[in-house]
Amino acid sequence: MSFLKVSGTQIVNEQGEEVMLKGAGLGGWMLMENFISGFPGCEYQIREALSDVLGQSKADFFFDKYLEHFFADADAKFFRSLGLNCIRIAVNYRHFEDDAKPRVLKSNAFAHLDRVISICAAHSIYTVIDMHSAPGGQSGGWHCDSGTHIANFWRHKDFQDRLVWLWEMIAEKYKDNKWIAGYNLINEPADPSGWGRTDVGGKDGKRQLELVHVYDRLVEAVRNIDDKHIIFLDGNTFAADFTQFPDDVAEGRWSNAAFSIHDYAIYGFPNSPGLYVGSDEQKERLLKTYERKRKWMDERGLCVWNGEWGPVYARKEYDGENWDEVNKARLKVVRDQLEIYNKDRLSWSIWLYKDIGFQGMVHVSQETPYMKLFKPFLMRKHRLAADAWGKDDTHVKYAYQPIIDLIKTEVSNEPQNLKLYPPTWSVEERVTRIARTILLAEFMVQEWADHFRGMGEAELEELAKSFRFENCVEREGLNRVLRENA
Repeated sequence: MSFLKVSGTQIVNEQGEEVMLKGAGLGGWMLMENFISGFPGCEYQIREALSDVLGQSKADFFFDKYLEHFFADADAKFFRSLGLNCIRIAVNYRHFEDDAKPRVLKSNAFAHLDRVISICAAHSIYTVIDMHSAPGGQSGGWHCDSGTHIANFWRHKDFQDRLVWLWEMIAEKYKDNKWIAGYNLINEPADPSGWGRTDVGGKDGKRQLELVHVYDRLVEAVRNIDDKHIIFLDGNTFAADFTQFPDDVAEGRWSNAAFSIHDYAIYGFPNSPGLYVGSDEQKERLLKTYERKRKWMDERGLCVWNGEWGPVYARKEYDGENWDEVNKARLKVVRDQLEIYNKDRLSWSIWLYKDIGFQGMVHVSQETPYMKLFKPFLMRKHRLAADAWGKDDTHVKYAYQPIIDLIKTEVSNEPQNLKLYPPTWSVEERVTRIARTILLAEFMVQEWADHFRGMGEAELEELAKSFRFENCVEREGLNRVLRENA
């Protein structure tokens, strides 16, 4: 085995042989996400709430056991049995430092990350370390664990300085580890600095992009320590926009780099324009969307990596009797996307390996203590559309539509004033994101934590064990498709 590197448009080993990375994202683990693990809001909020209910020691015990049981040797063995060879590990900066003690490495910072990287290596699985949450929040998403829709990472230099420091710590730790394919420096950045009105800013309403300067600093910091590992760089606006990146990257400004798109297809989600049947028109839309995302790299002969993609799946208890028909259609989306990727020899990392039943390759059984305990809560959380990912807000539209109407009719007479960053968030999306997934979710956090009241360590570990591989159910159709294409 050898270090991997980028050569032209390919990822290769030290002998120059092409290596296609095919795998999945290990989300919901070192960065817990609400739809993956069943809580409302953000990880830091539930950690604080559980500490209030159980005390710090017991809360730490539960979360440590969660990390221990969520991914173990049995998971890696199963993953490799599908023929997959790479896991993208989403991490939260909070595992390495505290906001109250910035730039002070925690004593156990690398304990679980070391364990999983070693387990994966033992099964011949490469890993990519993915900074899913940066200090201050690099986007307005719940998955950057900031609790707000304002991406303050771009507003405060000290947050950026802390991320540079953290990547220096990671690079020093893993610079000689050949089973690490590389470093995904920032997941889905959403830097608003390049966004503006044409009558105020630069050409086409775009201004100087802070993300470019941050990438320059991060690449330089990592390369001063580690010149062996691949650097994976997401485009701006949730890995969608590369148009403001510098043209000289092809000459080595960001050396040994692959550029990461996230190719989620609209046909894989509840807001799909229709059931996917694989018509010529639908396939053409899949292809054109994908080609548009990678166009900038293709024009410059750069290496492309699909860091996230994949549909969510219907569940009978939530979505009614046609759930199976919906899921068959969404698996067809997966097949047709893979057909596109195979033609391009594209490396990819599907989202997601494990969760409680919405998207994962495996999911926690309904018969486990955790799922039994939270079943009524999860049903209500789904009905209230308290999570942003793959939402179905059918039952709560009546509550938020008046706010949307108010903004559109009363706040501004100028259409351009309704266009805020990120542009992918319509007025409807922005209102419901802030009102549902931040405000409403905040009021549900304490209720989630109260489920643990009075529990001792034995009960807490039984809940955590719900996430062990042997207590999970395989999503057989999805895994069959992945095996066929691995």
